[in-house]
Amino acid sequence: MFRAEIRKEIGKIVPAGTIFSVGRPENPEHGDYSSNAALVVAKELKKNPREAAEELKNKLLSNPIAKWVEKIEIAGPGFLNFWIKKEVLFKALGSKPKFPKRKEKISLDYLDANPTGPIHIGHARSGFLGDALSNILEVAGHKVSREFYVNNAKVNTQIRSLGKTALGRGEEYKHAQLFSLLKKSIVKKKLSKAKHESEAGFYIAGLIHKENERFLKNKAKIKYNLFFEEESVYASGLLKNILEKLVKSGAAYEKDGAMWLRASKYGDSEDRVLVRSGGEPTYVAADIAYHWDRMVKRKFDLIINIFGADHYGYGPRLKAALAALGLDPKRIKIIGVQTARLVSGGKEVKMSKRKGEFITLEELLDNIGLDATRWFFLERSPDTHMDFDLDLAKERSKKNPVYYVQYAHARACSILRKRKAGKIVNLELLTQPEELALIKKILQLPEIVEDIARDYQVHRLPRYAYELAQVFTNFYEKHKVIDEKNPDLTKARLALVLATQKTIKTTLSLMGIAAPEKM
Repeated sequence: MFRAEIRKEIGKIVPAGTIFSVGRPENPEHGDYSSNAALVVAKELKKNPREAAEELKNKLLSNPIAKWVEKIEIAGPGFLNFWIKKEVLFKALGSKPKFPKRKEKISLDYLDANPTGPIHIGHARSGFLGDALSNILEVAGHKVSREFYVNNAKVNTQIRSLGKTALGRGEEYKHAQLFSLLKKSIVKKKLSKAKHESEAGFYIAGLIHKENERFLKNKAKIKYNLFFEEESVYASGLLKNILEKLVKSGAAYEKDGAMWLRASKYGDSEDRVLVRSGGEPTYVAADIAYHWDRMVKRKFDLIINIFGADHYGYGPRLKAALAALGLDPKRIKIIGVQTARLVSGGKEVKMSKRKGEFITLEELLDNIGLDATRWFFLERSPDTHMDFDLDLAKERSKKNPVYYVQYAHARACSILRKRKAGKIVNLELLTQPEELALIKKILQLPEIVEDIARDYQVHRLPRYAYELAQVFTNFYEKHKVIDEKNPDLTKARLALVLATQKTIKTTLSLMGIAAPEKM
């Protein structure tokens, strides 16, 4: 909240439209917040940056910011460093945290595993990222529809191949989940009546998807509001209508018996096939219809897609098609998720999608647990390749970051079981550097939420949780919380422990991770 206020007050002084930053310095000795505003406006003011900084500083100290800023210093080439008054920090600690409220209607699509087999670790990163991002966006005030796009159109090659395998005519999708379904008499009976491989594949895909849906809900704890079936854009006629719109507008044309999108006219690198010469629509054609449904029919303000590395290239052609339909492609945000390797003993644990030789997410959860699985997939930026250290994830020691954070929460709960925090507390007794550092770290959470709601960098959250646990542990190791000889200081420190416990719990909850009270 302090960052937003500093940004607002500087914004009143600098020329309208000036883009500047307000952030936290890496070194706390440089203040609680720092801004580059003077460096940005110096040229326009025809002054050197330090002179511009001096002018901004004097103007800021003469407006309401002076009531809660202890001092403003000019550093380096012209940075403005801000220190918040201690009494203001104490007041903020005693208040309920205020998260930003933006109130957009958002459709967030994630995981989208094909209904041809079980959820495997290749899907996990997208699933946990989407679930955590949904939590954060909701706390930030947005209305979020959590969506799963089910690739189950009967015309799809994968659905026909699944049907072929189920009917004993193919090899591509042989795996334990399919074999288990094929043992059921009701499934055998249904398949015996299937007239086409696509019909058999569609039926089996429905069964697989239902099993996967139950697994996501009950074991992986990944939440959804809507499972949108690709087949529905065919059955409802929506895809046909979209293709007709593109042809009428001149955005689509015929060449070599196929229908092409003039994608290069709308920002893509080349034109794209929408309907193949054999009459089969491409994957992107149905995806365009799905996005039309989200943007026009259901009127979402913002569309967020979490795509795996193999689908990230669909972004430009998808945006081009929607621009051709008269929709604003800026309403679509795409988050690319890179692949993850499982590593044990310093060596990669191999996985393959062929003939069922892959590691399912259920196996991983059974092996190391949900909390560690979520943490390790969330702690890295999604656009980077990651190694998932199985050995570290199973460790119950300070080396394991999720264990370290959960242990800090359990320690706070243990203290509060011994002595409850009182309601009448003098927080001004908290004057030690470790106490003030902990207060400032606690108050940082709303800013972290605001940042993630803006740029979707969810890995900031586990990093913050770990830093908070570190600062709390440092405070705990250096100061006695319960001191019978000093009851007033005890009350103040118990209030600080309670605030820490609540903040760690909230942070873990946003990631979908448990906050145990005992360990």
